[in-house]
Amino acid sequence: MKQIQLTVVFMLLLAFNAHVFAQQIRPIKMPALVKEYQQGQGILVVNFWSTWCQPCIEEIPHFIDITNQYKKDSVQLWLVSQDTKKLYESGALLQYVQQKKWKANLLWLNETNADYYCPLVDTRWSGAIPAACFLRRRRSQAAWSARWCRRTNCCPRHGR
Repeated sequence: MKQIQLTVVFMLLLAFNAHVFAQQIRPIKMPALVKEYQQGQGILVVNFWSTWCQPCIEEIPHFIDITNQYKKDSVQLWLVSQDTKKLYESGALLQYVQQKKWKANLLWLNETNADYYCPLVDTRWSGAIPAACFLRRRRSQAAWSARWCRRTNCCPRHGR
């Protein structure tokens, strides 16, 4: 009987740990990100954000709610963090996202040169955040439009 109880406790602990650690943030380079969204299906919302950007943090729950409402219509949300490598590698970024209870495809942009990676998304994008791209597959190309930051005091380019 004691062995059965220990087995049950062990299995419960495994299940709890699987749930806690199931959410991950995948590192990605911009060319790989672009390739993935070009091969995607349905409608894709790619949100670029950072933990220090208050407008980013305020809008993400709204993106999650709306994409969840339209999941049956193949709408997906990718949250692409532009936080530092130190924050990502220390686990603090994952801890932050878990604390917020955000459920989405979480990515960490492993890039530091905005002059290189911004034009890969859109030549008009300065790198200012919050920024969201709305992509919809049409035939063999991803046709999309984007909404860019128009606020002040929300990012390094506009002052903090």
